[in-house]
Amino acid sequence: MKKRFLNILLLSVFSIFILISGCGTKEAGKPRIALVMKSLANEFFKTMEDGARQHQQQFPEKYDLTAVGIKDELDVAKQMDLVEQMIAQQVSAIVIAPADSKAMVGVCKKAVDAGIVVVNIDNKLDDEVLKDKNIKIPFVGPDNRKGAYLAGQYLAQKLQKGDKAAIIEGAPNAFNAVQRKVGFEDAMKEAGIEIVTSQSGNWETDKANQLVSAIITENPDIKAILCANDSMALGSAAALRTAGKTDDILIVGFDNISAAQTLLKEGKMLCTVDQHADKLAVFGIKFALDILAGNQAVEKKETPVDLITAETLKQR
Repeated sequence: MKKRFLNILLLSVFSIFILISGCGTKEAGKPRIALVMKSLANEFFKTMEDGARQHQQQFPEKYDLTAVGIKDELDVAKQMDLVEQMIAQQVSAIVIAPADSKAMVGVCKKAVDAGIVVVNIDNKLDDEVLKDKNIKIPFVGPDNRKGAYLAGQYLAQKLQKGDKAAIIEGAPNAFNAVQRKVGFEDAMKEAGIEIVTSQSGNWETDKANQLVSAIITENPDIKAILCANDSMALGSAAALRTAGKTDDILIVGFDNISAAQTLLKEGKMLCTVDQHADKLAVFGIKFALDILAGNQAVEKKETPVDLITAETLKQR
C-alpha cells in the first residue's frame, strides 16, 4: 500500500510539473494570430492574405500566423466552423472579416469568452447584435459609406441631372454592403440622378452579369451601374459587352483588384475604390498585438479609402 501510495504521489507531482512547464512555455512563446477571411476566390481577400503573410515574414519574432478563408462568399456556416477550429486550437487572437455581420457575432463571442482576443476587420459586425449579446469587439476598417460616396460623386460629374442609374448591391446581411449602397445613394440623390433599381448580386460576378443583362433590357436608357465590389463590376462589364453597350453605360466598382484596374486602363470602367486590401489585415493584426501586449483598445479605428481612376493609376 505504501509503495502504491508513493507511486501515485510521484505521478501527481510529475503531472503538476508538466502542467506548470507547459503553461510557462505557452506564456513565453510568440502569440499566434488567426486571420479568418471571406472567399479566397475573390482577389481582394487573396491580396489581404498575401499582405498579412508578408508582414509576418518581416516580423517572425513577434507572432505566428494562421490564415484561412471560405470558398463561397456566402458560406457563413463554414466560416463559423473555421472560428470554432481556431478556438479549439487556442490561438491568441482572431482577426476576422465576417461573411455575415449578424450571424458571426455568436461564434466571435464564444472566442472572447474563451479568452481569445477578437478584432473585426473589413465588414463590421452588427452593433445591435453585439449589444444584445453584451459584447464589444473592436472594428478596424474603412468607412464604406464614404468610399462609395467618393465613387458616386465622381460618376455624377460624368452624368446629367435626371439620368438613370442602377445599384448592384453586395450581400444583404453584410454591413459593408449596406453602407456602400447608402454611399452610392447619397451621391446620386445629391446629383439628381434617378436610381431605377437596386438589387443584390451577393458579391458574385455571375449573379451581377445576370442582373445587369436584365436591367439594361428593361431600362435601355440607363447611363450607369454602381457595383458594391469589383467582382460584380466585372460581371456587369461582361453583360454590357455582350449587349454592345460598353461605350454607353458607365461602371463603378469597389476594391481596386487587378482585373478592375485593367478595365479602368481600357476605358471599360469609370472608377473603383481602394481600401488597401494588402494592409487591411495588417492593421487588424497590429491592433490585436497591441491588445495582447496590454494596451487599452479603442472600439474603432478607421483605415483609409481612396478613389481610383485611370488617371490615378497613371500617377502610381
